[in-house]
This record gives sequence, structure tokens and C-alpha cells, in this order.
Amino acid sequence: MNELNETTNSGNASEKTAQIAAERALQLARNTLQIEADALLALQQRLSNGDAATFTDAVRLLLSCNGRVVVSGIGKSGHIARKISATFASTGTPSFFIHPAEAAHGDLGMVTPQDVLIAISYSGEASELMSILPIIKRLGVKLIAITGNPQSSLGKLADVHLNVYVSKEACPLNLAPTASTTTTLAMGDALAVAVLDARGFREEDFARSHPGGALGRRLLTHVRDVMRTGDAIPQVTPDTTLVNALLEITKKGMAMTAVVDEQQHIIGVFTDGDLRRLMESVRDFTQISIADVMHKNPRSIRAEQLAVEAVEVMETHRINQLLVADDSGKLVGALHIHDLTRAKVI
Repeated sequence: MNELNETTNSGNASEKTAQIAAERALQLARNTLQIEADALLALQQRLSNGDAATFTDAVRLLLSCNGRVVVSGIGKSGHIARKISATFASTGTPSFFIHPAEAAHGDLGMVTPQDVLIAISYSGEASELMSILPIIKRLGVKLIAITGNPQSSLGKLADVHLNVYVSKEACPLNLAPTASTTTTLAMGDALAVAVLDARGFREEDFARSHPGGALGRRLLTHVRDVMRTGDAIPQVTPDTTLVNALLEITKKGMAMTAVVDEQQHIIGVFTDGDLRRLMESVRDFTQISIADVMHKNPRSIRAEQLAVEAVEVMETHRINQLLVADDSGKLVGALHIHDLTRAKVI
């Protein structure tokens, strides 16, 4: 009996501990988000007031850069620096990250006088960064510093200083970089967004640097990249019997066939939907030619158009197939909605 009571009490204690831990975790989460949100709001207010000029100076410096934007930092600031560099690179500004310790052992050879260096250190006193600054200055590289202390060594040496000061970290011990890394990352994003907008960076430009992503596939894939060509295109002439046209439809597996003249100009189309409707009124197919039942002047698209435009045509007209024609109206390809799905355009 005592063993049973001990087991029960132990179970209740565990449940109570779990409940207390969950409440503590949720409270810390809410506090963290609130502290970081407050830090971002304070940063926004500074950019609306005293720090506005320095931010625009930094943007002008980046826009005038004829080389690359080099971003550097160590520790947590290094992780943030890598992300900021990646954001610049993916939005039209050539950029790379350089580790300050590695820079002091040869990697500074990658930096040229035409570059701009963004140095990140919340304290503004990171010894690894400070050790490479004399060489950076000797090269004539412009320096943008992101710190939490304008009076720091790094802040004073910078051509432009961006202040990301926070009143406190989200860490309960006020030690681990949390709110400060959030403001630093946000400042980097703000710079990248301002620069891409000033350069007229467009959705198509973003797609070119992200060809493997969904946007890249949608904006860079053309009809010619996914259409069926040559013997894979179902096609018959207008004097073909309906029976033989059905054999062509079955053979090519597109649930339709194009009807073309001797010069390969498109004059009609016949689909499996047309067949189902025809079966309601016609019993003998042997005496019917495809010209008698085809749809004349079917919709088509050009090979150089974007595949997403083909999707739009199909969705607008509720069709699953689309013929591809050249400027003279000759058949050069065919598309099924499954082709677009396989290419991940849809």
C-alpha cells in the first residue's frame, strides 16, 4: 500500500512539475517576444529621428560600391553577418562573408579597395575585427559599422555608424545576445531592402538568383522548356477518319489531337471531352472524318511565353491541353496540364 501511495504521489508531483515548467516556459517566451518587439520599435523610432541621416548615408555608400559588400563579425554577430551577406547577395548586391580571424591569416586578400565592409560587433570592441581594420583603412575600403555603442572603437573608426543599441537583452540573465542580435539582423534587412528598391530590383531578378525555388520556376520556366515536341505531339490531317484520330489520341496519351493542314498550320483540335459528347448522339464513327467534329481555331500559345501564362489560359478556359504555335500558326508543340505539374509550375 505504501509503495502504491508513493507511486501516486510521485506521479502527481511529476504532473505538477510539468505544469509549472510549461507555465514558466510560456511566460519566458512571451517576455522574450515583448522585449525584442520593444527593441525593434525603439530602433524604428531612432531611424525616424536622429539616426535617419546615418542610415541614408549607409545606403548611399552601398549604392556607390563598385565592388562587393563584405560583411564580417565574430561569435553571434558572425552568424548574423552571414545572414545579412546572404540577403544582399540574393537581392542583387554582390556580397560575401569574411571571418575576421581568417581574414587576419590571409583571407583579407579577397577584399579590394572597391569593396565596402560592414563590420558587426554589438560592443564595438571585438578584438578580431579591430585587428584587421588598419589594413582595411590602408586599402581605402569604406567601413559601415553596426554596433550598440557609437563611442566604441569600431564606431569611431567607421565612415558610417549604425546604432542598434538595446536597453536589455531578452535573456533572463541579460547576458546572451538576443534582443541585440534581433535589432542587428533587422538593420541588415532594412539596408538590403532599401538598396534593392533603389536599384529597381524586381521579382524577375529575384527569380534568377533563386532558380530552384517556386518563384524561380514560375518566372523562369518557358513553354518551350516543358512542351511536348516532335513525335510526341498528337496530330492528324483533316481527312483522317475519327477512328484513326482516336487511335492517335490513345497512342500519344494527351487526351486530344491537333488537326493540321499540309503546311502544319493548326486548323482544329479534338479532345476526349468532345468524344464523350459525340457519343451521346452518334453511334457509327466509321464514316466520320475528324474535320466534321473538330473545334476550329483552337486556343494556342507561343513557345517563348512563360509556362505560367499557359496555366492561366488553361484555368481561364477550363481546359487541360494547349497547342503551341509559332508566329505563322504552325504547330510546334503541345502541353498537358500534367506537364506543368511535373515541372512544378503549378
